[in-house]
Amino acid sequence: MSKAQTLSAADRAKLEALIGHDFAEKERLDRALTHASARTEKGGNYERLEFLGDRVLGLCIAELLFRTFGAAGEGELSVRLNQLVSAETCAAVADELNLHLYIRTGADVKKLTGKRMMNVRADVVESLIAAIYLDGGLEVARRFILRYWQGRAVRADGAKRDAKTELQEWSHAKFGVTPIYRVDERSGPDHDPRFKVTVEVAGIKPETGVERSKRAAEQVAATKMLEREGIWQQSPAGN
Repeated sequence: MSKAQTLSAADRAKLEALIGHDFAEKERLDRALTHASARTEKGGNYERLEFLGDRVLGLCIAELLFRTFGAAGEGELSVRLNQLVSAETCAAVADELNLHLYIRTGADVKKLTGKRMMNVRADVVESLIAAIYLDGGLEVARRFILRYWQGRAVRADGAKRDAKTELQEWSHAKFGVTPIYRVDERSGPDHDPRFKVTVEVAGIKPETGVERSKRAAEQVAATKMLEREGIWQQSPAGN
């Protein structure tokens, strides 16, 4: 990751070419790439931008799916949307843009690996979308999002059913009961929370999931139970 306080002119030009937008206010791009752990002269970081970018991304992806899958119901559209705005997808876009070469962080964050580092990359993509939106407007932000998400939106695996729905139908059929979800713990700062959720199905061992939102943690817990019970094939180890 870059240690420079601002992007060099050459690096900014490379990144703007990948983004497809020349920033009128260059400091917006710098801020979008600055983690809260980085100590900069102006003290700006991407946290507020991330909040806005998440909403802009969700709107543009929802519109893309609505127009692309005219016969899809609300359930299928929701599954596709959740996958496309997930941390995994946003981090993949960050990798495609080589954003790790430009993100500014403090020394403690530079040591992060695995899923925590994936979350940083995902956050930066959302902050970048907000910076594009503020600098160029919604149409420019939409063009960027379509450039990197449209192909992902039409992949064959995009409509895989969400884990909670799958687990509920399986537990109804096998045990005649509905899964129960319980939040066991909430930790971390407000801008980067962690939720620990347990799912229980009467008659079998419970499972837990930890993620950045209650809903995502529920999905993780449900996925683990489906994989453990052999309903879903276990995901490859990695993240």
